[in-house]
Amino acid sequence: MPPPTPPLFLETARLRLRDCVEADLDRLLALDNDPGVKRFIDGGVPVAPESFRAETLPRLLGRGFWAAEERATGEWLGWFELRPLNAEAGWQVVELGYRLHRAVWGRGYATEGARALVGKAFTELGTERVTANTMAVNTGSRRVMEKAGLTFVRTYFEDWPEAIEGSEQGDVEYALTREEWLRTVGD
Repeated sequence: MPPPTPPLFLETARLRLRDCVEADLDRLLALDNDPGVKRFIDGGVPVAPESFRAETLPRLLGRGFWAAEERATGEWLGWFELRPLNAEAGWQVVELGYRLHRAVWGRGYATEGARALVGKAFTELGTERVTANTMAVNTGSRRVMEKAGLTFVRTYFEDWPEAIEGSEQGDVEYALTREEWLRTVGD
C-alpha cells in the first residue's frame, strides 16, 4: 500500500505546495548539502545526515514549511516557508522563505510560489504583515521578494558564529503589510 498523500496547502498554475513529510528526508538533505543553494545561508557548508535529521528535519516537518512540486510532472523542486514568527500570535506576522534546487532557478518558480503564499496569507490566514530576510548580497532572493510585492525595510548586522563571503555587507529585511497588499491587488 502506498503512503498517504501529504495534505495540499496551495496550488498555483505550475506548483503544488504540500506538507513536508519524513519521506522527503533524502531530498531535503540533498538540497541542504548543495553548496550553491546554501551559499548565502552558511557558506555552503555540508551537513551530516544525523545532524540534519536531529536538528533541521523536525523544523521542516513543523508548522509553516511546504514541499514544492511541479504540478505537471510531480518533480520535487524544494520548499517554501510561510511560518508565523510568534507562535502565540498565530498568523499575524509571518516569515516568507524558499529554497529550491539550482536546476530550477530562473524559471519563475520562487516568484510564483512567493506571490501565491503572500496572497494566501492575506486572504485566508488573517496575516497583517509578511516579512523576509536574506544577505544584502543575495540579489536573486531580493529580486524574488520584490516581485512578490515586499519592499526593502532595512539593512542590519548580526553577529554570526562564522563569517561568510558577503556578510560584511549585512542582512536585509523586506516586508509587506495587508494594507499595502490590498492597494496593489487591483492594479
